[in-house]
Amino acid sequence: MRIAVTGGATGIGAETVRQLSENGHEITIFDIAEPDSSAGQWIKLDLSDPASITSAVAAADGAFDGLCNIAGIPPRGDNAAQCLAINTHGTIAFTREFLARPANPPKAVITLASKAGFGWQDNLAQLEAVLACPPDALSDWIAGEGLAPPRAYQISKQAIIYWSQLQAAAYLGKTRFVSVSPSAVETGILGAFLDAFGEQTRTNLERVGRPGKPEEIAALVCFLLSEGAGWMNGVDVIADGGMGAAQLAISRSTS
Repeated sequence: MRIAVTGGATGIGAETVRQLSENGHEITIFDIAEPDSSAGQWIKLDLSDPASITSAVAAADGAFDGLCNIAGIPPRGDNAAQCLAINTHGTIAFTREFLARPANPPKAVITLASKAGFGWQDNLAQLEAVLACPPDALSDWIAGEGLAPPRAYQISKQAIIYWSQLQAAAYLGKTRFVSVSPSAVETGILGAFLDAFGEQTRTNLERVGRPGKPEEIAALVCFLLSEGAGWMNGVDVIADGGMGAAQLAISRSTS
């Protein structure tokens, strides 16, 4: 298969590229950073820049069998607007332009979300608002909502889960859309998540014994791209090592 991967230069994206390549697939990496030269074709992509998105899509020749949206940023500093601009609006804009190419659309679009997006079903009004918000108005919208970066990050992932499921309905019979929501994963940005989400994340990690591994999430992404996952569509797949189950058990025992 021929697979496009955004964010394929580092972390979960780089591990996904490695596993796909080992399985004989042809990879095109879209990333702002240049990957290892042996990883596959590289097309520079800045998801915060609409012109970069358009030029990157134009530089991709031929048909692709799958698209993995893995690029994204964590909450840190004062980057609330950037979280929504890149994780949500940039990812959506790239996917839309990629699927609008003259070549046949991919059979599957797998998008990395986050366990931080849990509970998105209870926040649809705010998600509709952020999806409708023009990218250049995000800062004003965030100020009006009073969002700090950790909450903006959560909304960015809730919105991408919601949007992915809407696309699954729109593309039925043509392209599958599945999101993947890992909890804390041992990559270079794990520290940013621990700083942003604090004691609760540390407590969850203690309960399950360790953070997730990039290779575990990448293996899940690779499976979801495959024909074996052909009946998985319009769902969010959570990979949290049992954190949710542990929280449920604790809630049950204290109720």
